[in-house]
Amino acid sequence: MSKSDEEGVMSSTGIAKIFVHGRRQAVRLPVGFRLPGDRVRVRRVKTGILLEPMVTDIDGWFAELDRFADVPFMEDGRHQPRMPGTKRAATA
Repeated sequence: MSKSDEEGVMSSTGIAKIFVHGRRQAVRLPVGFRLPGDRVRVRRVKTGILLEPMVTDIDGWFAELDRFADVPFMEDGRHQPRMPGTKRAATA
């Protein structure tokens, strides 16, 4: 069983059962890993798959973003290489 830390992030691992239902593959999550709602966002990440709950409470979503209001964003500026095939504009 997993335990959540103060931030609500899963801090341990578990084992889930994979099964086939018709032509689809499904995963039965352990109780400690259940997600709210009836849909999840699925992404491939490196060697695995990430399941994320779908946000349906937009106000709650923006409230979560507000937690980072005091965190500097790109404090040192944006360091990105130039696009290939572009020339730097002449300065006057």
